Amino acid sequence: MINPITVIENLLRPKAKKGYVGLFLDEHQMVDAAREVRESGVSNFEAISPFPVHGIDEAMDIPRSFIPWVTFVMGLTGCALGVLFTWWASAVDWPIIVGGKPMFSLAAFIPVIFELTILFAALSSVGAMFYINGLPKIDPVIIDPDLTCHKFAIFVPECSSGFNKESLDKIFNNHGAIETRPAEF
Repeated sequence: MINPITVIENLLRPKAKKGYVGLFLDEHQMVDAAREVRESGVSNFEAISPFPVHGIDEAMDIPRSFIPWVTFVMGLTGCALGVLFTWWASAVDWPIIVGGKPMFSLAAFIPVIFELTILFAALSSVGAMFYINGLPKIDPVIIDPDLTCHKFAIFVPECSSGFNKESLDKIFNNHGAIETRPAEF
């Protein structure tokens, strides 16, 4: 008999990739190394940091995220559904004239429209972020436990185009890596 919990865990467990990693103590050295790794023709590599590092997106040539567009489109969808719902509820489903106001009074329905706009935009942003980040991850592979406090890393999977262990080792050491080694991530 197949255990459903095991099936779910196997779906959520990340598949570790073999590759090469360089560990750094300074974020500026990591950014410079990432820029040189990208310029050497390597694509699809990871920079791991305990906090956001200014300039790493440009160094790795990462395009802008599409999440703001998801937020905008879903916010407009929530706004349109809010207008449609309040119009339908007050003018079609339950048309009662109260205090002489018109069947559809936009000013009275702004709170509902606003809340649906925010609800759709926020939930879709979080959902899109979870999706593109591959979350949730159960028991991920750990390269170095100090990556969560004071170390930085660049991980290049073996399947990346332009992967060459010797040239990566040279780039990492030229930029002050404290350790370079094969790893899984």
